[in-house]
Amino acid sequence: MKLNSLSLALTGAALLLGAPLTFAQQPPAAAEAARQDALVREALARYDSGLEALQAQGSPAAQLAIGGVRELRMAEVVELALEKNLDIAVERLSPQAVDYQIAGIRNAYRPVASSTVGQRDQVNPATNQLNGGNSVNNQTTTYNFGVTQAVPYFGGNFQLTWNNTRSATNSTFSTYNPGFNSQLTALYQQPLLRGLLIDNNRQQLAITQINRAIADETLRATIASTLANVRNAYWDLVFTRSGVDVARRSLALAEKLIEDNQARVEVGTMAPIDVVQAEAEAANRRQALAVAEAALQTAELSLKRFIVSGTDDPLWRQELRPIDLPSIEPPPRDIEGAVRRALGDRTDLATARKNLDSSDITLRFFRSQTLPALDLNASYGATGQGGVRTERSGLGGTISNVIPGGYSDALRLLTQRDFPTWNLSVTLSYPIGGSNADAQYARARVQRNQSTARLRALELQVATEVTNTALTVQSNLRRVEAAQAARALAERRLEAEQSKFEVGLQTNFFVVQAQRDLADAQNAELRALADYRKSLVNFERVQEAPGGGGFGGGGGQ
Repeated sequence: MKLNSLSLALTGAALLLGAPLTFAQQPPAAAEAARQDALVREALARYDSGLEALQAQGSPAAQLAIGGVRELRMAEVVELALEKNLDIAVERLSPQAVDYQIAGIRNAYRPVASSTVGQRDQVNPATNQLNGGNSVNNQTTTYNFGVTQAVPYFGGNFQLTWNNTRSATNSTFSTYNPGFNSQLTALYQQPLLRGLLIDNNRQQLAITQINRAIADETLRATIASTLANVRNAYWDLVFTRSGVDVARRSLALAEKLIEDNQARVEVGTMAPIDVVQAEAEAANRRQALAVAEAALQTAELSLKRFIVSGTDDPLWRQELRPIDLPSIEPPPRDIEGAVRRALGDRTDLATARKNLDSSDITLRFFRSQTLPALDLNASYGATGQGGVRTERSGLGGTISNVIPGGYSDALRLLTQRDFPTWNLSVTLSYPIGGSNADAQYARARVQRNQSTARLRALELQVATEVTNTALTVQSNLRRVEAAQAARALAERRLEAEQSKFEVGLQTNFFVVQAQRDLADAQNAELRALADYRKSLVNFERVQEAPGGGGFGGGGGQ
């Protein structure tokens, strides 16, 4: 039955806890081997009973152990990460959020309609003969409409108002009763200095649009880093699975040695103590196998973390089995070209350049705020009057004639523009002795210089990082070549020691030592090859985005 990571970790911890006692008390080899075997059997029994309980409860851990096998290639893993990775899914929402922010700022340039409808009734006592009666009642109905809009270019804004009133009164001096008045006015305001080329709203819009591009770069960086981590996790799973195979072969060699030694003991050509020594070594190999299987489970979970959409994903409960095998690809040779590509394509550099553009926009805005406020105001209006016209004999006399009329008369006079009103003015204001805008402008210049210096420092850092990563690839390739040679020599040494042992020219100790050295050499070769493959992945990643997981260096990990 396959062990999960928790049980294997428990097994490894139990065995490792037994190791210090071995060196402290130094019991006989046979007793030590028996004790280690007992520890392994106890851990396995504990795991079996725990797994049965988990299966009875239907827990996710039990489902993970019985979820089946899923074979995956590198291309499939990358596709799954692009489709299901939660970090990428979260980052994909950031540009959408900025889009809504841009839409909100642009709404400031949409027209705003307004309307006022009201009724006013006022009764005034007479204070002189010109009031037109002892008690004057004035009734006014108002229905006004207007539209205002800011212009997205040059900072101007216009306003169009249409005001209408209907008035009725009992005053004897009123000519129109009821009377209708209609006024149409167009007003345009245009800054000539401050706010002409940029204002607060256009500054915020321009910066937010840059932030939208930065959000795209952040998404690209997340995708590049995530895919690099996915590829590294895939290779980790490949090499940890190979490590399990190495541990199993090493255990098989140890068990084969036990069988051979037991046969020699039976024929009287070997002492029983040599069998105990082989059994102790086999127990150590079982411990190494348990640790390797635990590492395999950890590597599998690490890969799943990048390619599942949650614990309810069927892939979460399956065993992942990589199909693609590693190969030694040639190391990069055009390091200068890689540096140029990184300087042009790195997402952190692109973000830094866009932040520099934001600083330029802020600098332009505060430079504009230091200018005098010189504004041009232009307006034109027309008025129309209509209603029932009353003619009297003398001032306040009897009614001599009534001319019918209404609201249409006011509209007719309005369209004829017989009573126009226009206005053209220029206003100027400027603070004497300096302003807050001057200080803000000086501060923006300092921040802009800081952004420029940071960009140059980042470019140097990127060039150094790409070069160091290329050197690491070269170093890891040499590690692979050396590890392969060491593994081949360890195999030849084991063959030689085994041959000597079979003819009685060597002791059991040297065979065990050769087997152990071969296992170490095989693991070192796997680690070196894993580090080389991961350093290649990292070399591609550093040309696109910063960050990413670690990889093997010259000394291995």
